[in-house]
Amino acid sequence: MKAIRLHARGGPEQLVFEDAPKPELIPGDALVRVHATGITPAELTWEETYRNCDGSERLPTIPGHEVSGVVESVADGVSDELIGAEIYALTSFHRDGAAAEYVAVRAADLAPKPKTLGHVRAAAVPLSALTAWQAFFDHAHLAPGQRVLIHGAAGGVGTFAVQIAHWYGAYVIGTASAQNRDFLLGLGADEVIDYQQTRFEHVVHNVDVALDTIGGATRERSWQVLTPNGIFVSLTGPIKESEAAAHDRRGLFFIVEPNREQLGEIAALIDSGAIRPVIAETVPLARAREAFERGVAGHTRGKLVLQVIA
Repeated sequence: MKAIRLHARGGPEQLVFEDAPKPELIPGDALVRVHATGITPAELTWEETYRNCDGSERLPTIPGHEVSGVVESVADGVSDELIGAEIYALTSFHRDGAAAEYVAVRAADLAPKPKTLGHVRAAAVPLSALTAWQAFFDHAHLAPGQRVLIHGAAGGVGTFAVQIAHWYGAYVIGTASAQNRDFLLGLGADEVIDYQQTRFEHVVHNVDVALDTIGGATRERSWQVLTPNGIFVSLTGPIKESEAAAHDRRGLFFIVEPNREQLGEIAALIDSGAIRPVIAETVPLARAREAFERGVAGHTRGKLVLQVIA
């Protein structure tokens, strides 16, 4: 099969479009013919990209852990009825990803693709939407009427976070560049703060949940806008107990996990028109390096997607 692989750790310059062996299935797996995969440029820096579950090194390695495609075959322990199904999924970070013509995925992680989306748009959903969903409902325990601050609101995770929080009845505040103001208001944001012109902590107060996709100084300044019972959710790195204690607020960091049931709920919201994926650009698989380079440069609106089958 054709695939995008890295033979050494590094950035987009290490990506190679080449022939690679088709994945071997283990019990419980399904082999998916990939139609499209969403990419997260930061995954080239993740330890999981280069290591298996047991900690052993995985090189060469294939990135891309969001897949939309069709089940071609299944391993022992998986019903043949799954063959031919149109699915989408978040795949394990400890295995080769979906920037290839085929990917092996744990069958239990596969969810029916949203009926109203083609494969390219469906591939933009799993990681970003699940991250927002798990941040709000599994970790922050968001309640309707609460105030939510979303940093990087126009990005892949941010666009879903805005929509999901709005759908759930939260008051949504996003930080983004001025050019994304009307776009984010259209997604359901109640306020959009131009981070280039205004320090958000000067105008935002009493936030129940702050979701940070940026890190750095943005992270440090976010603690002060929380209510006494508010929670800071980081997607950029672990939070030491001393950091949260210094601000007398709760904080947590988490890594998104595959979840078939949650993808089913997200698909239902998409099919109802409540939320939608936002795609920054669709690029053929062979030009994956260009897509990763654009992603690393930052400031994309929504998700970058690699199209495998035209």
